[in-house]
Amino acid sequence: QVQLVESGGGLVQPGGSLRLSCAASGSIISINYMGWYRQAPGKERELVATITRGGSTMYSDSVKGRFTISRDNAKNTVYLQMNSLKPGDTAVYSCNADGVKTGWGTFGAYWGQGTQVTVSS
Repeated sequence: QVQLVESGGGLVQPGGSLRLSCAASGSIISINYMGWYRQAPGKERELVATITRGGSTMYSDSVKGRFTISRDNAKNTVYLQMNSLKPGDTAVYSCNADGVKTGWGTFGAYWGQGTQVTVSS
């Protein structure tokens, strides 16, 4: 059984930094795609950043230049380094894994439970 667990959220002042982690566990052979999404109250869930197994990355325009996504394939873990945080970044951040290869096949749409990030002075 595959499970994703996020950590690293919290309260930070504008201009500060946080580092989020998401570790995938289970009988995993490899993960092709991992990403971070966020959702604020009353708003739709939006893409933040994605990274493939080969290291190709994509960012939303709102975070480009401030956030950096990375991964450790050996640990099946994805990270999100968030710098120059703004109040508008306040949201629940969730990680996603797709193309998860196990002994039974390749599956997608795995989600973590989310971690709260609050940016406020």
